[in-house]
Amino acid sequence: MAAQKLKVIDEFRVSPPPGSLPDTLTLPLTIFDLTYLNSIHRFTFKSLFLYANPDQSLDHFTQTTIPSLKSSLSLTLRYFFPYASNIILPPAPQKPYILFTQGNSVSFIVAQYDGDHSDFDHLTSNNIKDVNDLHTFCPNLPRNHVSPDGTRVDPLFVVKVTLFPGQGICIGIGYSHTIADGRTMKHFLKSWTSICRSNDVNEIHKFGLPSFNRDSIEDPNGLESKLLQKWHDSTLSSQELETPDLHADKVRSTFVMKRSHVDKLKRYISNSFPNEEAHLSSLIITCCFIWVCLVKSIGTISDDMICRLSVPADMRNHIKGIPTTYFGNCIAGVFANVKKSKLVAQDGLIVAARALQKSLKELKISHGVLRVIEKWITTDDKNLLLIVAGSPRFEIYKNDFGWGYPKKRELLHIDAPHIRTMSLAECRDEEGGIEIGMELKGAEMDVFTQVFYQGLTTSLL
Repeated sequence: MAAQKLKVIDEFRVSPPPGSLPDTLTLPLTIFDLTYLNSIHRFTFKSLFLYANPDQSLDHFTQTTIPSLKSSLSLTLRYFFPYASNIILPPAPQKPYILFTQGNSVSFIVAQYDGDHSDFDHLTSNNIKDVNDLHTFCPNLPRNHVSPDGTRVDPLFVVKVTLFPGQGICIGIGYSHTIADGRTMKHFLKSWTSICRSNDVNEIHKFGLPSFNRDSIEDPNGLESKLLQKWHDSTLSSQELETPDLHADKVRSTFVMKRSHVDKLKRYISNSFPNEEAHLSSLIITCCFIWVCLVKSIGTISDDMICRLSVPADMRNHIKGIPTTYFGNCIAGVFANVKKSKLVAQDGLIVAARALQKSLKELKISHGVLRVIEKWITTDDKNLLLIVAGSPRFEIYKNDFGWGYPKKRELLHIDAPHIRTMSLAECRDEEGGIEIGMELKGAEMDVFTQVFYQGLTTSLL
């Protein structure tokens, strides 16, 4: 599969409907948003949605499908205006912010893939794929603009729609994590797909309009000033902010944990401490299982090294006054720290579950939320081995533009050299199952695959 087989047919700019928004809108960045200016997540996040649609001709694609996607996107951007905005990054001591002005638009690229029909089948499978092939179908954000006074203006959202003649359609979305988290993206996609499918903008009200009120996000410990200072002290140039080629030698594969697998592992862990009250969710079980599998797969880690896991916790569930429709970042990473020697021991899965559960319990105690947030914001990437992204609760396989549900979805990440990322989603083929996306170097993936399936068989790792 080669990028040369992809031909760009057209490029558009999509704006909210004229006159539907004020001439200027601004939105401040919270401590949750500012965190992403100082992390590996400042680079473009990418999602691919692949839909089987063998009857889609080129004429129908360009004359019906693309106009429908563009018009529904325009209507959706009226309510989710930050995606059509820019992030303004002025010199110190000024604060960065989101700015929408009339005429702002989203880059919308239309392409056709002229490769083998088998390539679409490969892309929609759970098999190992070259990460470069996946990035072909999802663009980076457009290059930023730097004004004479040093203010940088960064676009925040881009779309690429590719036709596989006689096979289907791929919708690739690139976006900045600085302005919104996965739950916000879920809200946006549900709204866009619903409007596109029904051709009725009133469908958006089924999911609630996004809330831009930041008043409930407090900062009693002065974290904003620390984050701004860290950002101002950064020496990153506009060139350094381009997406690095960290995926050059990586492959990606999807692993599935059936409900029976999760239940079996849950019973195994629960039986190891029956006298303790433990809420072992499917998420905890899955994250710990993958964490242990990964540690066993990397031969370069010493036995006494602390291996840190970061699991996202939605603060909408813990901060009073924040609605479920809040637009922005409202997550904090909950850390679990365990030495490699303990994770690879016979009871490593139990040790992992205890460590993660202990960290999650902190959210339920007095002032625990503030401590979790501060720890997440101020902790550096040292010893951070695995970051969890996504959630089975996002229902990504229910995003229907009018052609049915996706056959496959891939969430692509930009990893630091020493950090691995796993994505979680609901299983497309089985109710209650969990789909895990892993991006690793080829040799690591081979070992990880063996450890993963062996662990499912024995439940003991």
